[in-house]
Amino acid sequence: MDYFHLSGPLHLTYVNWDYAYHRKSVAASLVQGVYVLEKDRQERRKGPDSLAFPWWTFFHFQLLHTLVDDVDNSIFGAIYEFKLPPAMCHDALHRSPRYVIAFRGTITNADTVSRDVELDLKYLKNGLHQCSRSQIAVEAVRNMVASVGGNGSNIWLAGHSLGSGMALLAGKAMAKNGIFIESFLFNPPFASAPIERIKSKKTKHRLRIASSVITAGLAIAMNSDKKSSFCDSFATLSAWIPCLFVNPSDYICSEYVGYFEHRRKMEEIGAGSIEKLATQNSLGSLMMSAFGKESEPLHLIPSAILTVNYTPTKSFKEAHGIHQWWKPDLHLESKLHKY
Repeated sequence: MDYFHLSGPLHLTYVNWDYAYHRKSVAASLVQGVYVLEKDRQERRKGPDSLAFPWWTFFHFQLLHTLVDDVDNSIFGAIYEFKLPPAMCHDALHRSPRYVIAFRGTITNADTVSRDVELDLKYLKNGLHQCSRSQIAVEAVRNMVASVGGNGSNIWLAGHSLGSGMALLAGKAMAKNGIFIESFLFNPPFASAPIERIKSKKTKHRLRIASSVITAGLAIAMNSDKKSSFCDSFATLSAWIPCLFVNPSDYICSEYVGYFEHRRKMEEIGAGSIEKLATQNSLGSLMMSAFGKESEPLHLIPSAILTVNYTPTKSFKEAHGIHQWWKPDLHLESKLHKY
């Protein structure tokens, strides 16, 4: 196990909170801290034997609370508080968070795999909001915002994989109330066919156009008060701009690349009105609505800063892993997509 896996980005001797790479690295490390907290629990490591502490103490955070699933008793989240030593320089701290709420993704160990996979499937079916774990997560974020006060500007959300879904759900819930929390979503799942994995650009473009036309057509045909409320909700969310971190070799999240790029292309060819309707609906949610099961597609968001890691990877595990996001010398491209 190399030093990245033990205690994160040791090459960061200090954090410049104005620097996007530093902010991303800290957020990813705090998410990894949640993974290690749960692994400590499973392997009964406590006190000096715990491997989790370096993941937050390295950046001067303290662990306030852990979030525990009420079904399998696993630790799926953590709330951290930033505690900078008085002797340290306070320059460039205006963008530092006071609190960070982080969520882990799926762990394939026997203790957690059943519950985690169950929630993965709920995510794909747009049913994550109905599970108790997500309700615990959203309530924790609401309580933290209420206790701190203000507009949530001193709170961060962070998550990886399934944990990104938890953070996305909580972030959306707060944004609908006008509270826009800075969010770092690593390898967030995109619940649709992985069209982005197709090598032919022409084929991808044609499939996306066809999908947009069908989706927009179904949305119009099935228009209802509930569907109109989805549209209003989507517009309300446009002022919230989470940071998404995806790897094109990770089929779980790579579709976000095509999702945002296709919106731009549709506007360029004069089909922006079709895409405006298609981008806030999914075929899956529309089909569920046809059977009377209304569900707002969680993975669809109006605005984001999308960062794509084009650094070559050796395996899917590496492309989907949280560890890539604090490594130095990555080939990253970031773009703001505003609805």
